[in-house]
Amino acid sequence: MDKKEAKQRIEKLRETINHHRYLYHVLDKQEISDSALDSLKKELFDLEQQFPDLITADSPTQRVGGKPLKEFKKIKHLQRMLSFNDAFSKADMQDWYERFVKLVPENQKNSIDYYAELKIDGLAIELIYKDGFLQTGSTRGDGNVGEDITQNLKTVEAIPLKIDFKGDLIVRGEVFISKKEFERINKEQKEKGLPVYANPRNIAAGSVRQLDPKVASSRKLDSYAYELLTDMGQKNHEDKHKILKDLGFKTNKNNKYCKNLEEVLEFRERWIKEREKLDYEIDGVVVLVNNNEIFEKLGVVGKAPRGGIAYKFPQAEATTKVLDITVQVGRTGAMTPVAILEPVQVTGITITRATLHNEDEIERLGLKIGDTVIVGRAGDVIPDIMKVLPELRTGKEKNFKMPEKCPSCQTKLIKSEGEVLLRCPNKNCFAQKRRGFYHFVSRTAFNMDGLGPKIIDRLLDEGLVQDPSDLFDLKEGDVKNLERFAEKSAENLIKSIQEKKEITLAKFIYALGIRNIGEETSIDLAKRFGSIDKIKKAKLEDFDSILDVGPVVAKSVYEWFGDKENIKFVERLEKKVKIQNLKIKNQKLGGMSFVLTGTLETMSRDEAKAKIRELGGDISESVSSKTSYVVVGLEPGSKAEKAKKISVKILDEKQFLYLIK
Repeated sequence: MDKKEAKQRIEKLRETINHHRYLYHVLDKQEISDSALDSLKKELFDLEQQFPDLITADSPTQRVGGKPLKEFKKIKHLQRMLSFNDAFSKADMQDWYERFVKLVPENQKNSIDYYAELKIDGLAIELIYKDGFLQTGSTRGDGNVGEDITQNLKTVEAIPLKIDFKGDLIVRGEVFISKKEFERINKEQKEKGLPVYANPRNIAAGSVRQLDPKVASSRKLDSYAYELLTDMGQKNHEDKHKILKDLGFKTNKNNKYCKNLEEVLEFRERWIKEREKLDYEIDGVVVLVNNNEIFEKLGVVGKAPRGGIAYKFPQAEATTKVLDITVQVGRTGAMTPVAILEPVQVTGITITRATLHNEDEIERLGLKIGDTVIVGRAGDVIPDIMKVLPELRTGKEKNFKMPEKCPSCQTKLIKSEGEVLLRCPNKNCFAQKRRGFYHFVSRTAFNMDGLGPKIIDRLLDEGLVQDPSDLFDLKEGDVKNLERFAEKSAENLIKSIQEKKEITLAKFIYALGIRNIGEETSIDLAKRFGSIDKIKKAKLEDFDSILDVGPVVAKSVYEWFGDKENIKFVERLEKKVKIQNLKIKNQKLGGMSFVLTGTLETMSRDEAKAKIRELGGDISESVSSKTSYVVVGLEPGSKAEKAKKISVKILDEKQFLYLIK
C-alpha cells in the first residue's frame, strides 16, 4: 500500500471508528462487536506506525473514550485518564517491547519486569477521597474531563465510602457487573418486553451514567481498584495494589507479578483457558512495566502510556479485506463461491478464506470484491463473513457474478428445481473427482493420516490412482520415486493407508461422498440396514421410512446406489477393506440428543461424539427443543446462548465426563 492509498484508508477507518466509539462510549450502544471494533483500531494503529506523518491529533488512536454526557456535572481529572493500545499476538507484544525498550537506559534494560492484570469488561472510574471520605467519583469521559457520578458510585458496595487516610487520595478502578446479574437483568428486560443488553459492560455503564441512583443500586454493581495516583512511597505497580488492599479497596486477587514477557504470555494463556470459571467477563490482560520510575519516564504516545498495553484474547470476530471471490467445485458438483481474504486471526487461527455458500448469500450480504468485512467462525469452526462495512468503500470495489460454465471441465452449469446452488452435471469432472478423494481420506471418513490434498493431487497427476479404491493397491516403490518423496515418507504413507483397511459401516457410507449424506445420516443408515448389501437392495420407501431422513435425502441415496458405476466402485472397495457394523455397547444414552460447542480439554470433539454414539446417543449440529444436552467447552459459540434461551440443559466438561463414565 502506497502513501496515497494509506491516507485514504486511514481517513475511512477514522470516520468508521469514531462513529462506533461514539455509540459505545457516549450512547452505550453497539452496531458491531467489541472484537470487530478492536480489529479496525488495530489496523489504524498499524497504518499510523507505518506512516507516522499521517497521525493527526483527532485520530482515534490519540483520543480516549467519548464526550461526557451533558446531563452530568463535569469533573476535570488532575491527571489525564488514559487507555491502552491493543496487542493480539506474541509478535504484537514483541513489537511493543522493541518500541519502548529503546527509551530505557542501558543499565535498566535487564531488570525490566511486569505486572499483569485481568482486563475486565467494565467502565473505568476515578475516586477522590478527602481526609478519608469519598468526595467525588467520575467516569473517564474524554480522558481530561469526566462525568460526576458520585451518587451512583456510592451504591456500589465494593467502593468504600470511608478509609483510614488523612489528606487527598486519588484512586482509579473499574465498575462492572457479574455474569449472573447480567443474566438476571436481561431476563427482567425480556419479561417487560424491553430490548436485552448486548454485554455486561453496557449494563455497568448504563447503570452509573443515568440520573437516578436507585437504578445503580438495583443492579448490584461490583468494582476493583487498580491504580493509585497519590504518592505513598510505592516503587512499582505491584506495590500500588498492596497499598490499595491495605486501605480497604477491593483488588483483583488473580492479578500477577511477571518477571519477564514469557511469564506474561503464560499468564494470558492460563486465563484464556480458565476465563469461564470467573463470575465476570474479561477480554484480555493489561500488561504494565512494573517499575514506576521507568513507566513514568516512558511517557505517553497519543492516548496510551508507552509502558502499558492491553494483550487481548483471540478475537471471536475480526475485520479484513476481500481480495477476490473464486468458485470451488465440490465433490457432488456444487459450485461454492469462496472469498479470498487478507490473512487475519480469529480465535487464534489465521484465516485466508471464507465460504460464501451461494449467490443468494453474496446478495444478502451486499458483498463486493475489495470490501472490508467482519469475519467470524460459524459453529466455532468454519470461517464465515458476518457483515460488510460499506462505509469503508473507496469506489474501486467490483461486483461478483457466478460463472455459467464449470471452471474445471467447462460443462454448462445447471440449477435443479428447489435448489439455490449451481451444479456441474458432468460425473467425470476432474475437479469433482479430486474433491471426492479429499473427502474419502478425511478424518471423519477413512482418516488416512498424512494423505493430504497435495499428495492426492500428485498421485492423480502422475496417474498412480484413478479412484479411491486404487489407494489400497499402492506400494512403496510407486511413490518413493516421486519428486521430494523420501524412502521413509513413502513407507509411512503406505503404512497409513494399509492401517485403514478396517472401517465401520457408518464411516464407509460417509466416505462414499453421496450427495446430502452427512455423518449423522450415515450412522442412521448403518443402524437401519446393518450391512452394505442390504443398502444395495433397499427400495426408495425403505430409505424414506427412516426417522430424520426426508424425501430429498432418501432419493439421493437410492439414486446413488442405483448407478451401476457406483456399485462397481463399492464392490472394488469391498474386496480391499473390511466393513464393520456400528457397535453400541449399551443404551445408557439411548434416546438422548447432544450438541457440542467449544473446545474440550480432555478429548477431541470427534472422540466425544464417538463416545456418545457408543452409548446409544445421537449427535446434532443445531440446538432445538428436542436437544437433551448441550456440552460446553472452552470458547463456546452461539449454540450455548441458544441453549440458555430455550432452556436446554447445559453440561460443562466435568459433568459430561461424569455422565459418560
